[in-house]
Amino acid sequence: MRYEIVGSMLPSVDVYLEAGESVFTERGGMAWMRGDVAMDTNARGGLMASLGRKLAGESIFMTTYTCRTGQAMVTFTPEAPGRILAFNLQAGQSLICQKDAFMVAQDSVSLEMHFRKNLGTGFFGGEGFILQKISGPGMVFLEIAGDVREYTLQAGETMRIDPGHIALYEPGMGYDIASVGSLKNALFSGEGLFLATLTGPGKVWLQSMPLVNLANEIRKYIPTKS
Repeated sequence: MRYEIVGSMLPSVDVYLEAGESVFTERGGMAWMRGDVAMDTNARGGLMASLGRKLAGESIFMTTYTCRTGQAMVTFTPEAPGRILAFNLQAGQSLICQKDAFMVAQDSVSLEMHFRKNLGTGFFGGEGFILQKISGPGMVFLEIAGDVREYTLQAGETMRIDPGHIALYEPGMGYDIASVGSLKNALFSGEGLFLATLTGPGKVWLQSMPLVNLANEIRKYIPTKS
C-alpha cells in the first residue's frame, strides 16, 4: 500500500490499494474514490469494542474499503484544519492519542480505548480518562488540529505542557500532572490550575491549536439572541 498526503492546513490523503488490500475508517471518513472498491460497514470487533471506540471519540460503526481487482484510490479528509500524520507501526508498537485522532488505517491495525488509571491525570489532564490506543502492525493515519511539533525526551527528561496541546505520545512515557505554582499563577496566567508532565524516554507530538481553542475563538463571533 502506498499513499500521498496533499495540502498543508487543509490536507487530504490518497491511499492507493492493490487487489486484496483493505483500509478501515470511521463513519463518514471517506471523501472520494476510484477503481473497483468494495465497502463493508459493521461494528468492528463486536459490541464492547464498538462502545469503547465511541467513548474514545470514534463512531460505533466502521467502514472497510477493499480493492477487489486491479488498483484503486480512496481519499480521506480530516474534520478540521490541521495535519495528517502517517505512521508505519510494527507488530506490538502502539501510540496513545487524543480522542478523535484516528483517521484511517490498514485492516491489520488495532484501535481501542485507553483508560487512564490515575485519577489526577483523568480529572485534570485535559482529555479526561479515556484516550485512544492504536497498535500495529500496519499503516495508520491520524488527524490533528493545528500544526504539529515532535519532541524526543531522554530517560528522566520532563516537559510541562498545557494538557490540551498533547496530540499523542508513546505509551512507555510517564504521564502526570503538576500545579502551576502560586495562586496568582492559577488565577491570572490563563493556564488553569495544572499542567501535564510527560517524562521520557519516548516521543511526544504536540499540537499548536487544540480544537476546543479554535471552537472557543469562533464562538465569540457567532451572533446570539439578546
